[in-house]
Amino acid sequence: MEPVPNRQLLLVDDEPALIELFQRIAQKKSYGLLLARDGGEALEILTKHPVDVALLDLNLKGLSGLQVLEHLKKTQVDTEAIVITGRATVESAIAALKMGAYDYITKPFDDVDQLCLRIEKAMEKVALVRRLHKLEQGHVASGDFLDFVGKSQKMREVYALIGHVASGLSNVLILGESGTGKELVAAAIHQKSERRDGPFTVINCAAVPETLLESELFGYVKGAFTGAVGDKTGLFEQAQGGTIFLDEIGDISAAMQVKLLRVLQDGEIRRVGGNRVYYSNARVIAATNQDLAQLVKKKLFREDLFYRLNVISIQVPPLRERAEDIPLLAYHFLREFAERLRRPVQKISVDAMQSLQAYRWPGNVRELENAMERAVVLTHGDTVTAKDLPANLLGAVFYLPDDHEQQELNHLPYQEAKERAVNNFNKNYVLYLLKQAGGNLSTASLKAGMDRSNFKKIVKKCAVNVKEIKKGLMG
Repeated sequence: MEPVPNRQLLLVDDEPALIELFQRIAQKKSYGLLLARDGGEALEILTKHPVDVALLDLNLKGLSGLQVLEHLKKTQVDTEAIVITGRATVESAIAALKMGAYDYITKPFDDVDQLCLRIEKAMEKVALVRRLHKLEQGHVASGDFLDFVGKSQKMREVYALIGHVASGLSNVLILGESGTGKELVAAAIHQKSERRDGPFTVINCAAVPETLLESELFGYVKGAFTGAVGDKTGLFEQAQGGTIFLDEIGDISAAMQVKLLRVLQDGEIRRVGGNRVYYSNARVIAATNQDLAQLVKKKLFREDLFYRLNVISIQVPPLRERAEDIPLLAYHFLREFAERLRRPVQKISVDAMQSLQAYRWPGNVRELENAMERAVVLTHGDTVTAKDLPANLLGAVFYLPDDHEQQELNHLPYQEAKERAVNNFNKNYVLYLLKQAGGNLSTASLKAGMDRSNFKKIVKKCAVNVKEIKKGLMG
């Protein structure tokens, strides 16, 4: 089998059935597979070949599995080891974990899918550690398209769309959840267009009261209302020869929809309180986090305006759908805030990055930016660790109630409030550890520094379904 770069598996075992099993796994998962039948062969291979994950039988001829593990941790520090042991020798596996092994598995193997999952998790950690090393040293470019940070396939598709639409004059509708960077997309379209030397005007339609929105967009004449002491040009006029970006367009009123439609149809503008017709050739880019098609069906948004705006649409992916960009973004914000706040922070620990990647990011890139700013402020030393991140990112390994929950607790008797807080901590704590351990109770209990039976009692008391966790990780 041809080795696959960066996904190299080493099996140190002499059982033919086990070798055959891992050959099938390697073929299925496209791993390169190196075989060693004893500790001496393993050391020889490790001096010649980089390895991502080593599977070590503890009961080897000559050098023991623990001795091979010790050598591995000295010579290939990024490599993860999974030790293989019989059910009667779990104590040796625990010793291996204390020496730095990633996990252990007992034979015979009852669940091959679970075995594959645990190998894949180890592979993911190796890839993450190596990528973090490159990011720490500044060897990975944050992005190659204007001011964007991200190299994921979904973002490359967005970049391609921006390049295609920038050269035209058609209206563009940018769709995406809050915090995904819709304004950045609009600015990129303007910057890549022939209008780049013209103005780029921005207005958040949801942030301006309806009574003021019309005058902001179209301007007003002297005396149009109290306080109108002179004529004022609106944003559409100010954007002549350039681009106007209408953010949160789904929040404008029905009356404003009619007036905006007139501008989009023929470019005509009438200032508030005036009769003179002005014309605007500004290119219109609009954005919303709402489903405008559904608003049209509910008669909350004009269908004709929707089609005028939606000549070309660009969907900006949420951060959870471009998780491979999280390390790039996290380091981008870390360096930005470290410089701005004059803090000596340079690195993000593996546990912190794993927490960042496991989180769903409902607030998207904006939430990640805020989390990194907080971490840079709170970090002692040069490395952001998991405890420096907001508690809600960690599944409450460092559990803290939010303001609403704390208010509820404050109105309960002390004993009841304490019991509820402890229960919340226990549930979130075991959930986090079980997910980190691939659903393996023994590994999770070791990480918690607890006896397996006591850890299992907490899991049961918290009504945590270990099978569902394994299923979710595999799915």
